[in-house]
Amino acid sequence: MARAQAGDREAYRALLNDITPYLRALAARHIRNGEDMEDTVQDVLLTVHAARHTYDPARPFGPWLVAIANRRIVDGLRRRGRIGSHEMPVETDLETFSDAAANLQEEAMNARLVREAIDQLPVGQRDAMRMLKLEEMSLQEAATASGTSVAALKVATHRAMKRLRGLFLPRGSKS
Repeated sequence: MARAQAGDREAYRALLNDITPYLRALAARHIRNGEDMEDTVQDVLLTVHAARHTYDPARPFGPWLVAIANRRIVDGLRRRGRIGSHEMPVETDLETFSDAAANLQEEAMNARLVREAIDQLPVGQRDAMRMLKLEEMSLQEAATASGTSVAALKVATHRAMKRLRGLFLPRGSKS
C-alpha cells in the first residue's frame, strides 16, 4: 500500500488482486447470498481506493483493511435489512389461476348486457359503437361505410359512451 500511495500503479493493482480473495472470505462469514457478497467486496474495494490516502505506512496494513471491510460489511447488512423490511417476498407457488373457460358464462352475460344496451342507443350512436368498438373499424373505414364524417362519428361515439356509462355505473362514481 505504501508503494501504491507513492504512485506505483503495478503495486496497487497487485495489492487489489491480493486482497480481493481475503475480502471475499471476510464477507462470506456474514453474507450468504453470492451477489450481495460480491457487491460488498466491490464496496470495500471502492472504499479502500477512496481512503488509500489515510493509510499510515508506519502501521500494519491488515488491521486498517479489516476495519474498512468490517464497516462496509455491516453497512451492507444494515442496508439490505432496511430494504428487506419494506419488501414482500413473492411466493408464486401459492398462486392459482382459474381456467380460461371458468368465466365464460359471466363474460357471455356481460357481453349480452352491453349489446342490449347498445341496441337501446339512438341510431347514429348505435351505428358508431358497432362499427368502431364492436367491429373495431378505423374512424376512416367507419366514416366511409356509414357516409358520415369522422368528426360526426367521434361525437356519436362520445355521446354513446357517456350514455352507456350512465347505464352501467352507479350515480356519483367517476370513471
